[in-house]
Amino acid sequence: MPERPAYPVQLIQPDGRRVFDREHAALVADIGPERLRALYEDMVVSRRIDTEATALQRQGQLGLWPPLLGQEAAQVGSARALHPDDYVFCSYREAAVAYCRGVDPGELTRLWRGAAHYCWDPDAVRMTNPNIVVGAQGLHATGYAYAAHLDGAEIATIAYFGDGGSSQGDIAEALGFASSWSAPVVFFCQNNGWAISAPVRVQSATPIVRRAYGYGIPGVQVDGNDVLAVLAVTRQAVARARSGGGPSFIEALTYRIGPHTTADDPTRYRAAAETEEWRRRDPIDRVRRLLEREDLYDSDFERQVADRAAAVAHRVRTATIEMPDPEPARLFDHVYSTPHPLIAEERRAYLEYLAGDPGEAPVHEGVRA
Repeated sequence: MPERPAYPVQLIQPDGRRVFDREHAALVADIGPERLRALYEDMVVSRRIDTEATALQRQGQLGLWPPLLGQEAAQVGSARALHPDDYVFCSYREAAVAYCRGVDPGELTRLWRGAAHYCWDPDAVRMTNPNIVVGAQGLHATGYAYAAHLDGAEIATIAYFGDGGSSQGDIAEALGFASSWSAPVVFFCQNNGWAISAPVRVQSATPIVRRAYGYGIPGVQVDGNDVLAVLAVTRQAVARARSGGGPSFIEALTYRIGPHTTADDPTRYRAAAETEEWRRRDPIDRVRRLLEREDLYDSDFERQVADRAAAVAHRVRTATIEMPDPEPARLFDHVYSTPHPLIAEERRAYLEYLAGDPGEAPVHEGVRA
């Protein structure tokens, strides 16, 4: 593989100044004032969704929530590089990607409230639901991409995973399969520094992107807090996949400012100084400073963005609180795509149990309830 640049791709510095990079700047040359403002709004709204959902969990309205605070540029930049017919295979933290794909904000908390096994209809937005089986989505994305290729569909898929997920065997298998069969898939690693309490240095002694080289897959490391840089490299990878060039690997260097999930306490394993250093690289502040430098940020625009964020947050809160509890029998819906006698029997036994003696749980052959 060719030698990679010494530094990650960057188009906006933390102070808002643009970086001269002829190759990658050309990939986002169409991002004028209005589209730059739209990217900023996407990130602000995504952060407000995250803040609202975190508050809902703290108030007992959600069982769990995986915050994305600090990763808005990595998610918005990559999501806005996709075509409508591309398919997204996410992990569990990509609420900003879901928002950009057109998911109703009122559906984002359905799974986390325990009201259903899913949040949204995947086919409606061409994006899978949150996946807590770490790394499995890499195989799903590769298989779907290869099948689409065999069908003659000129699309790409993208698999999101973290630095911890990169150590899973599923990701290694997906990389090998995608390379051997030239599957049109983009592997997008959000390296946010921590796999719960394990620092990234225990995942890999070298940059994670270098793992792709061993499979013959081109890769690029990008400043994951720079929305334009992420947009540029993802567009490049998606174009390569859609045109028959095969898979690509992107390592977006970012940072998880908050906890791994709302069940986690990051103060037990990382220093406050580290978090504060990354706060100074805030992806939203970076774009705001760029907009200010280019006279594109004023009080009217600020109010417009704040109003949009408030409206979306209101939708998230209202929909969550008013979300009806599911009927118990729905627990067995969608386990298989077609009727299955075992599921039918379990449904019948469970409903009998609910209607009968609550002290006697159903027991099936070989399985204790």
